[in-house]
Amino acid sequence: MMEDTRSVASLMDSTSSKIQQLQKAFAELESQRAVTLNLKWNELEEHFHGLERSLKRRFHELEDQEKEYETKTRKAQELLEKKKAAVEAKEKASLERLQKKRDAAVFAINTALDKYNNAPISITSVDEGTKAFAAADDNLDGTVQDVETSPVMHYPQLMKLCRDMDSTGLHKFVSDNRKNLASLKEEIPVAFKAAVNPASLVLDSLEGFYPTEAPTTDGKKDANLLGMRRTCIMLMECLSVLLSGLDRNSLASVLSENVKHRAKGVAEGWKPLLETLDMDAANGNSLEAHAFLQLLASFGIVSDFKEGEILKLIPMVSRRRQAAELCRSLGLSEKMPGVIEVLVNRGKQIDAVNLAIAFELTEQFPPVELLKSYLTEATRSTSQGSPGDASPAVQDEFNERELTGLKAVIKCVEEHNLEEQYPVEPLHKRILQLEKAKAEKKRATEPTKPQPKRPRGPQPRVTDNNNNNSKTGYGRVIHERYPQYVYDNRPFLSGPIMAAQAPPPQTYTFSPAAAAHGNFYGNCYQYQTPPPAYFH
Repeated sequence: MMEDTRSVASLMDSTSSKIQQLQKAFAELESQRAVTLNLKWNELEEHFHGLERSLKRRFHELEDQEKEYETKTRKAQELLEKKKAAVEAKEKASLERLQKKRDAAVFAINTALDKYNNAPISITSVDEGTKAFAAADDNLDGTVQDVETSPVMHYPQLMKLCRDMDSTGLHKFVSDNRKNLASLKEEIPVAFKAAVNPASLVLDSLEGFYPTEAPTTDGKKDANLLGMRRTCIMLMECLSVLLSGLDRNSLASVLSENVKHRAKGVAEGWKPLLETLDMDAANGNSLEAHAFLQLLASFGIVSDFKEGEILKLIPMVSRRRQAAELCRSLGLSEKMPGVIEVLVNRGKQIDAVNLAIAFELTEQFPPVELLKSYLTEATRSTSQGSPGDASPAVQDEFNERELTGLKAVIKCVEEHNLEEQYPVEPLHKRILQLEKAKAEKKRATEPTKPQPKRPRGPQPRVTDNNNNNSKTGYGRVIHERYPQYVYDNRPFLSGPIMAAQAPPPQTYTFSPAAAAHGNFYGNCYQYQTPPPAYFH
């Protein structure tokens, strides 16, 4: 390309010499003619010079286009290199995350194996077939047999309650030991192995989830009812843990057709009651919806219900800690983009971020953008209440909403380690501003307490003098002008050293008249009588 350019340039430079040669030839031709051709040559010369200028201009335009093309090509190559480096970095990061997950999975498996090997409850190996669980054709009710128990267990009562199929006692035991809920969750799946039919035991424990009697108080405020519902959900989760460790034959024997039919009946009884729930009032933390979905997942009856009806319930449990695992067990992993989109449209960006990270959909739903949009909506609501005609109660409500949103965003950022992408220092400063304004407003609205007036002049000093035998309990009033001097209470004169050096006590003799008069003036003020003279 460069050689062609140089050849074109050299040809253009030789144009002038060619014109001069043509001029000489034209002059010779003119000399042989009788008529002069001077005017025609000027026109010819102007024509050739115009062609020369046009060629040079076109040549410079081509040079500029060539340079522009080279610049664009170079920028495109640099952009391709950057994208290639970014793709390689993402691949490397993905491989590192995958390796971490693999290491974590291996560690979890090893930990579970160690824990299983060291577990206080021993059961015959599942690999032995029907030694641990009866065969499906011989055990239609899903009973668990051949259980060997160890005498050492943190909660041996669990084994007895499960062996006796005592669902009521199991509920009470879990309620009484709710402080040790983590330990209970670990031991209940093991204790279920001692039950004749663990699935039936869990179904029995669901009785009373919806009271048959008319509730005297609101179900959301009844602590006993809420605790019982949480216990039901936990027992179903523990059953899922037990079933996840069984092979196909053992699983079929525990979840028999009779058990599934019974679980389906319970779910159909709960389904109409869920339609009366307010989706917005649940705020993503509905125990009723969680229990229904967990019932479908634990007993394997998801296929008996429409997928659309199940998807409508996910936003009602999106704030709960088990939401992601519950969606996986329901087989909704492929439907999560739609669920997250619904959460975003309803203003539940925090829940959307949690699910997007759990299902690795952060490229489609960037967490930082969702969190910023959540704060923008909270701030917009606050700004709508800012005008001077807005009531203080409305402004306080908006400020409280913004404060709650800021704390929720900070918690989400810290839980998912997003500090590098979304710094939280400005959010902390905004929280301090709102809390300071709230405290100042509270101090301004509190009534001022009147200060007690202090009396003028010197006041008498009230002392008790350790007089515990006083019936009235009031101390004696001693005027400041006549303080009481005590000579007998001198601890520095006590002790073996001072006692050995101290002289023998002297004997004092008082006058009878002085003894009769007493240690009081006529105005009833007490005074200290000086010791009388003594004789040597």
